[in-house]
Amino acid sequence: MSTVTIHSVLVTGSNRGIGYEFVQQFLKSQNPPRKIFATCRDPAGEQSQELKKLSEKHPNIVVIQLDTTDPVSVKASVKEVEKHLDGQTLDLLINNAGVLTQNTLETQTSEDMIRVYMTNVVGPMLVTQAFHPLLKRSKPECAGKSAIVHVSALLGSIQDVPHLFAPFPVISYRCSKAALNMLSRCHAEGYKQDGIICVAVHPGWVQTDMGGDKAPLTVEDSVSSMMGIIASLSETQSGSFVDWEGKTIPF
Repeated sequence: MSTVTIHSVLVTGSNRGIGYEFVQQFLKSQNPPRKIFATCRDPAGEQSQELKKLSEKHPNIVVIQLDTTDPVSVKASVKEVEKHLDGQTLDLLINNAGVLTQNTLETQTSEDMIRVYMTNVVGPMLVTQAFHPLLKRSKPECAGKSAIVHVSALLGSIQDVPHLFAPFPVISYRCSKAALNMLSRCHAEGYKQDGIICVAVHPGWVQTDMGGDKAPLTVEDSVSSMMGIIASLSETQSGSFVDWEGKTIPF
């Protein structure tokens, strides 16, 4: 059974939180990827300085400007990644960039819903669409599978709405992650003939700017567990929705 061998990986929203931790853990892995494409909206901004310093120490980290909601930016990032791949394919795409706003059924606005959907659904759609040609395993020399990992959320599970609705209504976030889960299933089905595995992963309630200080899970532990899932991915798991421990979550 073919699995994913990671010589190259691209992570969106990699200047902080879960995305930045993915970059660090890939770097520290037993066989680090030859290319770690760390993307963010503003590589020169204050929130990207730690990523910039890390890339200056490690030549296999390539920091690339990418606004996932901007088709022009997405197209430019593909060209930049192609230069560094030098004819090779991309092995792994992690759609991590996301936003959350605190809105209830009473306070939810159409403007906020659209803004959150742009980042949490349209962004992953545009990025995956653009990088699909680099992920395809159509060449004879492309061994194994490639993979797309969508960082989703338990709050996007329609079946689990009653359990956590009262403390976490977050309407636009919930709706966007449910839509992302559908997009992930569509990617798994539509791209299976190209040798691409696709999964949606709930990282847990994590201590990040989004998750807050009360979250029970450290970013290091969350990403470490997700790294284990990624390392053992096979085509039998494509189309699944799991948590950071690999447990299946109902859609």
